[in-house]
Amino acid sequence: MQTALFQLDGRRALITGSTQGIGLALAYGLARAGATIVLNGRDETRVAAATEKMRAEGFAAECAAFDVTQQAAVVNAVDRIERDFGAIDILINNAGIQRRAPLEDFPSENWDAILANNVSSVFYVSQAVARHMIPRRHGKIINICSVQSQLGRPTIAPYTASKGAVANLTKGMCADWAKYGIQANGLAPGYFATEMNKALVENDEFSAWLCKRTPAGRWGQVEELNGAAIFLASDASSFVNGQILYVDGGMTACV
Repeated sequence: MQTALFQLDGRRALITGSTQGIGLALAYGLARAGATIVLNGRDETRVAAATEKMRAEGFAAECAAFDVTQQAAVVNAVDRIERDFGAIDILINNAGIQRRAPLEDFPSENWDAILANNVSSVFYVSQAVARHMIPRRHGKIINICSVQSQLGRPTIAPYTASKGAVANLTKGMCADWAKYGIQANGLAPGYFATEMNKALVENDEFSAWLCKRTPAGRWGQVEELNGAAIFLASDASSFVNGQILYVDGGMTACV
């Protein structure tokens, strides 16, 4: 059956920054498609709590608390996952942060934090995981991009720069690793109602602007990312590589 192309049974997915928001929603989405999930975050207590909750709901989940901005910690954690849990078949680089300020006043320490969390982490984790995928000649890497991978807005220029970098890093992964049977693609959400966007969701003026700007006329719900993520994580996308899939209600399709 064609639906078998989208099944993830027997596969293990490491999702960074997956104790809340988009990362946690993707964890549940891939788990419902049959994958075993390895949850990640810096806070060991929060990662353990999310893992136990998933297990209590009948899903296969493991806990891997580590800081994605520290390369040595990433390498050690990935090696431990491979040794203790099993092969990482799917990697979703979701961890990231946002900071807002006019560009002329943007603090350099916030610039550094955005690049570390949004760009360097993607390089560190992907490289560490790919070194295990390459000998197996199979693997799926999904980098969470954004509509800001191609659009700008006031006060978030460094975030926009970071997400543009992730989109092009995704293409670079394809260029280097496709020959090893690895598909690296980007999933680019539009505006979704998450914890990180709480202030914007509660801002009536911004929400009104967003609904007018988005052809679908509303905020996205995080569960609406699962179909695209399952497609990119599954055999259904076996010849899709180096692409950025926008899930944005049409925002990037029109002016």
